[in-house]
Amino acid sequence: MAERTYDFTSIIDRHGMDAIAVDAIGSGGMPGFAPDAPKPGFDAIPMWVADMNFPTAPSVVEAITERLRHPMFGYFEPSAAYYDAIIDWHRARNGVTGLAPEHIGYENGVLGGVVSALRAFAQPGDAVLLHSPTYNGFTNAIGSNGFRIEHSPLVRDGEGTWRMDFEDMDRRLKANNIHVAVFCSPHNPTGRVWRRWEIERAMEVYRENDCVVISDEIWSDLILAGNRHIPTQSVNDDARLRTIAFYAPSKTFSLAGLVGSYHVVYDRYLRDRLTSVSDKTIYNAMNVLSMHALIGAYRPEGRAWLDELLEVLTDNAMLAVDFIRRNFAGVDVAMPQGTYMLFLDCTAWCAAHGVTIDEVIRRGWDVGVDWEDGRLFRHPCAIRVNLALPRSRVEEALRRMAEHVFVD
Repeated sequence: MAERTYDFTSIIDRHGMDAIAVDAIGSGGMPGFAPDAPKPGFDAIPMWVADMNFPTAPSVVEAITERLRHPMFGYFEPSAAYYDAIIDWHRARNGVTGLAPEHIGYENGVLGGVVSALRAFAQPGDAVLLHSPTYNGFTNAIGSNGFRIEHSPLVRDGEGTWRMDFEDMDRRLKANNIHVAVFCSPHNPTGRVWRRWEIERAMEVYRENDCVVISDEIWSDLILAGNRHIPTQSVNDDARLRTIAFYAPSKTFSLAGLVGSYHVVYDRYLRDRLTSVSDKTIYNAMNVLSMHALIGAYRPEGRAWLDELLEVLTDNAMLAVDFIRRNFAGVDVAMPQGTYMLFLDCTAWCAAHGVTIDEVIRRGWDVGVDWEDGRLFRHPCAIRVNLALPRSRVEEALRRMAEHVFVD
């Protein structure tokens, strides 16, 4: 294994340091979502909420610390350095050209931006197309704001790869008079990184049905070895002008607690409609420290940190997938192409052993394997597993699964 510059091996105690990933376990404060406490003799391994257990890039901390040396934090406007950092990042990571400051706008969070976009282009009660399995944040945010979700199921091909069913998408769009679709790229929770032809075909379906496309690309930096993210807006001119895309450094650099996402919208009409909704909340305003955190994250040092992180995440995913396939017959898992999540289909294993998915989840929680119920993502018998931990913690979790969970 190549020697690394940054720390991805230390096990850092996060208790009492503003982390629901550990503090919510066994607290009873998030029923139906947070894991229960493990039995005596087991420590908790946080593998549920999509929050990395690595210290963030040093360039982020340095940028915040540098700003803190000045003792005033008044009203402000985003700096030229903020916009330049985003433009340079997208050019360097994904080959994006033509991105300008006027195309970029701040969002308190991607889900908030999604809701603002829906309010701009649909009415409560209207149907919105999503793929399933579906990120539970979409389900909660879209449903609680009065929109009706129409799910187009992803299907597994002969090699086990999750694929969009374009005919099903088209049928559902037409049958429900849908003109707004939410697209997740890379896809959470399956870990699919869509190929260019897949995005092109999906955008053709959306174009034929006159859909505004809301593309959540928050995972776009977390691409595992051998894969490449294709920005939805880059596949052709129509996609560029049809799509509202959302990004953030929060997943990439573990900055969710700082709050700070942004949209990229090239079409002026879409942009004006979106901002007319989001600006009216008044509260959709940037935090000065989150601005400097983004600038620090998107520095060359942050890019170097991310490159090492992707090696770690790829190694963890390969370790976990290989171990599960060799040891847990009936647990179906596809190697993720992006994100740091595994999605375990336990249908065959549960049927073969006469065990419910509730019992499997409980067995994990009892021994500190604190994973997440896949039913939250509209799969009847699955588990989502966060692999963004030091390798030693992943190895320990797999050992506990073999000894205490996937047993007769």
